Amino acid sequence: MNRGGLETMLMNYYRQLDTTKIQFDFMVHRVERGHYDDEIESLGGKIYRMPQIRPGNYRKYFNLLNDFFAKYNEYKVVHSHNNENSSFVLRAAKRYGVPCRIAHSHLSDLGIDLKLPFRLYARLAMKENPNQYFACSKNAGKWLFGDQKEITVLNNAVNVNEFKYDEQVRETIRKELDIGDQMVIGHIGRFNKQKNHEFLIDIFKAVNDNNPNTILVLVGEGHLRQEVEKKVEKLGLFTKVKFLGVRSDIANLMQAMDIFLFPSLFEGLPVVLVEAQAAGLNCIISDSITNETDITGRIQYISLKEPIDKWVDKIINSTTEHADTSTMLRSNGFDTTNMAEWLTKFYLENSMNTVEV
Repeated sequence: MNRGGLETMLMNYYRQLDTTKIQFDFMVHRVERGHYDDEIESLGGKIYRMPQIRPGNYRKYFNLLNDFFAKYNEYKVVHSHNNENSSFVLRAAKRYGVPCRIAHSHLSDLGIDLKLPFRLYARLAMKENPNQYFACSKNAGKWLFGDQKEITVLNNAVNVNEFKYDEQVRETIRKELDIGDQMVIGHIGRFNKQKNHEFLIDIFKAVNDNNPNTILVLVGEGHLRQEVEKKVEKLGLFTKVKFLGVRSDIANLMQAMDIFLFPSLFEGLPVVLVEAQAAGLNCIISDSITNETDITGRIQYISLKEPIDKWVDKIINSTTEHADTSTMLRSNGFDTTNMAEWLTKFYLENSMNTVEV
């Protein structure tokens, strides 16, 4: 439970739930503790640790799942966020009589790689192991479940009040980061292939060539961070790019930004883009991301096939003023206060205890 988009979405809901009625426990697939573990435990949640899901340890993993549900037979709802790998968790849950089994899709594509045959196997194993089908967007639901299932779109909601624009916070953060009056282009996301950091750096290089009074702020960690840092240094941009690592003050950081740049190769419906809109930022994003993301009119799409100068034009000609988008987000169901009430009702209608996987 680190500070990724999915994990943050779960915590956004968890904080708003009445834990006298609903309690989240978490099954995670890492041995090390995550950023949110202390908060989960303070809210009364348990954390169960499993090995990573890998083709070489399928049999061991399946046996551990069976052992888990045989031992912990109090759960009436299992809500699985493992995309196609939800099939394995929910198969074990079904075997041990869990009445409500939710598979939740958070992506709309994963591309083609060496893991594709195993993903296809996992999707084939889905069958009727779930009996509820959730997704962060219509596209994400169609990608994992096809057209044959009745899919519930559960919005990647945020705490709208937390992100509302505050000029004083903006000035404090910009002073802390020593930004001055520079135009700040921001990006938040793991350093992995999906987020397309290499192309992002190329875009920023062209923007900075056009307007040297710009700076790029990158928030997150990941296995490609060192490669991106090397590229930044090679391009002579190291004083113009700030690597902030994992931060807990995302809402405040967004106050200091002027434009949000997000050229991902694929996504479901990213929580961070809901957050950016809640902060009133204008967002320049790739058109590989579903148009369901545009909740407030603050999203501008552009194809990854377009030349970099087209991206530069979008950025330079975009407004840097923050807008108040709170009413639009609430009316469209993207405020956790309202959506947590809906989710609570859903869980209660199906049963009481839940485990998030």
